[in-house]
Amino acid sequence: MDFTFNAYSYFLIFFGIITLFLSWYAYRKEHGAVRLFGLVMLSNAIWSLGYGFELASHELTQAKLLIDIEYIGISTLPMSWLLFCLKLSGKEYWYKRPLNLTLLISITALTSILVWTNDYHQLYYKHYLMDSTGPFPTVSIEPGIAYKLFTGYFYLLLAIGSYQLISTFRKSDPIYKRQNYSIILAALIPWITNIAYILGFRPINNLDLTPFAFAGTITFVLIAIYRFKLFDVLPVAREKVLELIQDGFLVIDKQFRVIDYNHALRKYLNEPNNKKIIGTSIESLFPQQENFFQFLKNHQSGKVELRAESPLGQHDLEANILYLNQNQLSNTATIIKFQDLTNFKQEALKSQQQTEELKKLNQLKDRIFSIIAHDLRGPLVNLSEVLKMISNDQITIEEFKMLSPTLNKDILYTTELLENILHWSRSQLKGYGINKEFFDLRGMIINEVNYHLPSATSKNITIIQDVFPGILVYADMLMIQIVVRNLLSNAIKFCFEGCEIDISSVYTKGQMMLSIHDNGVGIKAETVEKLFSGENQSTRGTLNEKGTGLGLVVCREFMERNEGTINVESELGIGTKFNLFIPVAPENDDFNVKNR
Repeated sequence: MDFTFNAYSYFLIFFGIITLFLSWYAYRKEHGAVRLFGLVMLSNAIWSLGYGFELASHELTQAKLLIDIEYIGISTLPMSWLLFCLKLSGKEYWYKRPLNLTLLISITALTSILVWTNDYHQLYYKHYLMDSTGPFPTVSIEPGIAYKLFTGYFYLLLAIGSYQLISTFRKSDPIYKRQNYSIILAALIPWITNIAYILGFRPINNLDLTPFAFAGTITFVLIAIYRFKLFDVLPVAREKVLELIQDGFLVIDKQFRVIDYNHALRKYLNEPNNKKIIGTSIESLFPQQENFFQFLKNHQSGKVELRAESPLGQHDLEANILYLNQNQLSNTATIIKFQDLTNFKQEALKSQQQTEELKKLNQLKDRIFSIIAHDLRGPLVNLSEVLKMISNDQITIEEFKMLSPTLNKDILYTTELLENILHWSRSQLKGYGINKEFFDLRGMIINEVNYHLPSATSKNITIIQDVFPGILVYADMLMIQIVVRNLLSNAIKFCFEGCEIDISSVYTKGQMMLSIHDNGVGIKAETVEKLFSGENQSTRGTLNEKGTGLGLVVCREFMERNEGTINVESELGIGTKFNLFIPVAPENDDFNVKNR
């Protein structure tokens, strides 16, 4: 190849070599924006080197070969510039869509192919020739339709990228002031050069100043990178910051219309995601919030609570209202920050409930200790004294027989009390598990009826059980047995002589309802409300039988642990009915429905 170098070609070749080295250096950086800028410099380096050697060529054939090489850089430069600008302005999501990136690559490849094959179709250049009228030979071209389309595409991408840079850095914080000037000036250089070229301000005919202009652009960006730490201290796009914030933000004008918001606000609105929010009245977004609107109408700053409805449910919000231009008479915009207090309030309510529950448990614990200290100690001391008197021959056998019914009642009471304390204490132990199994409800009821027959017979009480055979329930058998035992014991205790206790079952809503119904003394309405809380003081039975009130607490605990429930229906002087809802065995659900 034969070259005659001149000042322009020397400049472009020198700048191309420097840019080629810098592109390799920049691409080694891990930061995405720096790497993309390295691609911009690589494209410009190929263009500059190719055009530099083209300006030093005398033969058209040699110049055409160099033009083909140049277009590797020319065709990729607008794409790499756009990608760099989008990355720097926080809009990289656009080119991460496969369709958009494929379109850019396709146009780049098609342009290069049209240039390389131009001799066959003349779509890119109608013709070109070597012009020797200037100080050195230059290629004179007549552009074709493809050239004009690519030129429009080139400057369209250049314009979009430059706009993104200018709009991003124009809104940034003053801390980036020197960066702003460098980037904005860098974006404007190609446009100023192009306008001058179109208006005919050219030092030499046919000389394309675009690669010279991009040399200036890259110079200013390099200054911003290494002098002002462009990529070390980088302003983040406003949209990205707002979308990362979990709280809702809303900006309204003087007419209370929305002029800006972030995406997080939508989760508090009962509006479809595709509905436009901008321009909507804030009263339509948060209806029936008089206290909130009164703050806005009175031009008050501060915090106010409101409730919002959305497809996700109700939200308890705290709106923090801030007015722009606070020290001026005319305020043009209002910023409202919405913080969701729903979880906070739920946790506060849960904490309050736990505190109340702990308070009740402590009261119940104190009561149990009181029972142990008094009611449990008394019968044992009495028994000990009687046995001591017998041992010392202080009472006769006949006198002991007279005392034995009372002692027997005390022992039965003590045994029942110990069992309930033991069961309740075990239920409160952390990690205490249950052993659910399938068992025959009727068989368990028959065993409990037989267990209570002696005490029922002593009061001439009839126990009737009408539980259908073969019905299986799914629960901890021992726990359900303890519940039934406590309820039967209470029924016998509060029945008069000659009363009747009915035990029946019926299938309802996936559970077996077991009812224990007596026609005894009944319970007062105010006592029913406290029956399962442990707050109720136990009353004596119809024959002065003692109780502790712990039995029903144990019943509630055990039913809840088995995913069942217990309730009571009672009327003073009429009787009492306890209903147990016990889960049925899933495999036998159809069977239970057929035989209910």
